[in-house]
Amino acid sequence: MRKCVRCGAEMEEDFVFTGAGGNVIRRKGLKGKAVYPKAAVCPACGEVSVYVEDFEKLRQ
Repeated sequence: MRKCVRCGAEMEEDFVFTGAGGNVIRRKGLKGKAVYPKAAVCPACGEVSVYVEDFEKLRQ
């Protein structure tokens, strides 16, 4: 559960980015080690938080 940094409300999670381009995070120079960001949205104030669930892939 994520809490909103602005108002403290519980955020709704697991929103995904769709569409062409810009939806993959990869460390420069590492081929094949990409992760897909997700977003959480606060239903109270509209704050958006972008996060990566499998960030360990980026450390390898």
